Amino acid sequence: MAIGYREGVSIGELAVYSPALLIAIYLSIRHGFGRSAGWMFLIIFCLARIIGAAMQLATISSPENISLYTGYAILQNVGLSPLMLATLGLLSRLVDNINQTRQTLISTRFFKLVELIIMVGLILGIVGGVNASNDYVNTHIFVPTSLNKAGTSLFIVSYLAIIISTILLSFSISHATHGEKRILFAVALSLPFLLVRLVYSIISTFTKNKNFNLMTGSITILLCVAFIEELIVVILFEGVGLTLSQVPRDAVGEGAPMVYDASGVPHAAASAQSTPSGAGSKALKIFKMTIIGRIVMALIPARDNDVEMQKFLKK
Repeated sequence: MAIGYREGVSIGELAVYSPALLIAIYLSIRHGFGRSAGWMFLIIFCLARIIGAAMQLATISSPENISLYTGYAILQNVGLSPLMLATLGLLSRLVDNINQTRQTLISTRFFKLVELIIMVGLILGIVGGVNASNDYVNTHIFVPTSLNKAGTSLFIVSYLAIIISTILLSFSISHATHGEKRILFAVALSLPFLLVRLVYSIISTFTKNKNFNLMTGSITILLCVAFIEELIVVILFEGVGLTLSQVPRDAVGEGAPMVYDASGVPHAAASAQSTPSGAGSKALKIFKMTIIGRIVMALIPARDNDVEMQKFLKK
């Protein structure tokens, strides 16, 4: 099989996302994997695009290998979720910064609930993609399943939640430190591009428009309505990440309760009982990174997260 238009786009993806992956890794090391999860999701997204492009190019030498088409379709279908999770990570950092001087109109627990919705949508998209690919083996037509539609519906809900969060945070942005204010600017700029990308997913999932089919649709539409928008969002996020200062290790973390004195100055309500340490702290951090951990985190009030989750891990 010769190199065509679609293969050329895949080569372009490898060319742009390989350096983007290195930058995302650098940002995760600089800002911290645990405290700034948005950078970690950029790593996941870049890997998804690199692996997906590699699988698509591999079909040149193995055109009958259905597994390659399956992996490519799934990675393309769920690529939106890491970008949305990265957006939540940036907004969460901004909330932490504003909460140092003034309580925001939105809490980090709300972000955890939205993150949970996105994770469920991601799982549904993967399972639905596998089922659709199994049918593709027999029919050679990629038709999204009801699970794909459910997953895309959750992405729509999550996107609306991100818009609401951005609007609410705009009322408190004056209380953020000067350098952190650019986070809201980057997120606001990314929202139109995320919307266009979401529209592509909606059309490809809920309609039978052949031009929007993940496997056989128009590569020009895929490039102009999905790939370019994703790349712009990555550039915006990594660009702002390179300009942000490192958050001190002893800074108030995500979900830490704030106590305001009579003058309005906040203090972290920390104690030996509520702060995990030693082996328990390491286990807690690992558990929080898992899907089950994120679900538990979303269901537990923010100020009781660490205490309750340590109890959960001891069971």
